[in-house]
Amino acid sequence: MKTRHILEIARALLMARAKQTLVAAIGVTFSVAFFISLLGFMEGLNSLLDGLVLNRTPHVRLYNDLQPSAIQPIDLDSTYKGYHRFVRSLKPSNSRKEIYNADRIIQKLNSDPKVFGVAPKVSAQVFYNLGNVELNGIIHGIDANEEARLFNFQNYVLDGYFMELETRPNTILLGSGVAKKILAKKGDLIQVTTIKGEKFALKVLGFFQSGMVEFDKTQSYVSLATCQKLLGVPNNYITDIQVKLVEMDQAPALAKEYEALFGINTEDIQTANAQFETGSSARTIISFSVGIVLLLVAGFGIYNILNMMIYEKMDTIAILKATGFSGSDVKKIFMTISLSIGLAGALAGALLGLFFSILIDNIPFDSMAVPGVDTYPVDYGLQYYTIAILFAVATTFLASWFPSQKASLVDPVEIIRGK
Repeated sequence: MKTRHILEIARALLMARAKQTLVAAIGVTFSVAFFISLLGFMEGLNSLLDGLVLNRTPHVRLYNDLQPSAIQPIDLDSTYKGYHRFVRSLKPSNSRKEIYNADRIIQKLNSDPKVFGVAPKVSAQVFYNLGNVELNGIIHGIDANEEARLFNFQNYVLDGYFMELETRPNTILLGSGVAKKILAKKGDLIQVTTIKGEKFALKVLGFFQSGMVEFDKTQSYVSLATCQKLLGVPNNYITDIQVKLVEMDQAPALAKEYEALFGINTEDIQTANAQFETGSSARTIISFSVGIVLLLVAGFGIYNILNMMIYEKMDTIAILKATGFSGSDVKKIFMTISLSIGLAGALAGALLGLFFSILIDNIPFDSMAVPGVDTYPVDYGLQYYTIAILFAVATTFLASWFPSQKASLVDPVEIIRGK
């Protein structure tokens, strides 16, 4: 029975200061809405920017790096055993760039349950011929099927069908920057020269745009067989093995394991793209900080309103306590008022935040640096709504604690005597 009375009294006090109650609820509503829309937009942007690199970067890359020989002639002389030796101007060892026994390594990796997929690659330095001018560039020979399955290769292909690389020999997907420089169009024949001086004619199937301008100015794609033909090497020649894992976080540990197991150089995605992860973390922290500050400001608004309400309703509080309501009952009344404002504002803010997110998601976004994206990216993750609502309710609860405690300690005798 007393609970029903507490709710009725809380409702009456809320309605008695309807304008202030509405202002407090609106403050919570917009704080929650901005928190949700800001976090959704920033996380969507993070996913987009990181995807430009991470979608094109293997979790673990296996390759042969050109390094100085680990054993120098002086190391073979027992005369200087135990001495400190300082050798300058070390030259790389006469090792080949290809990965020895690449087929067996790929089979071994594919049998590993921690590996999602493997894509071989061959890279060749070339010159794109434009009349008497030669433009420096790199052509990557790829397995188009695996590149599409593992790295969403098809999302970056403009005006062309990437699978034709496998079915039509001597064809190429030009980087958009390269195509612009040499004025190439789809269906054109272009000339490329290898570092050995061999010239080849390749037909343009379409264009590739990664979103990174400097990358697109030099790099293009052909099939593995075409690239091996350019280099004049057998069909088992592979310079890179790209590994995509089931769990990306395992990349650093597995990279070390593969390096020890296969005796070749490895590079994990965290090492290769540390700056992107740092940028994403910083943007997320800033977004959460701004959103939390908005919710705290709304909490202070409720705190001020409750303080004013208690000051104005001292008579009411005295009468309640004189008629049998305890201090804890009075405390519950004002906490009910605060939580009602917080919960109503949070739910309305969640709906408004969804509206803002949809609005942002439909704003046109046209950038040549970001292919395949027509509108601003938004992440509609349920976690943002949950965090916002819980934090809003928690903030309003804390904002009501001290005013409610103050109201519960009011002495009705002093109030009545003062009147």
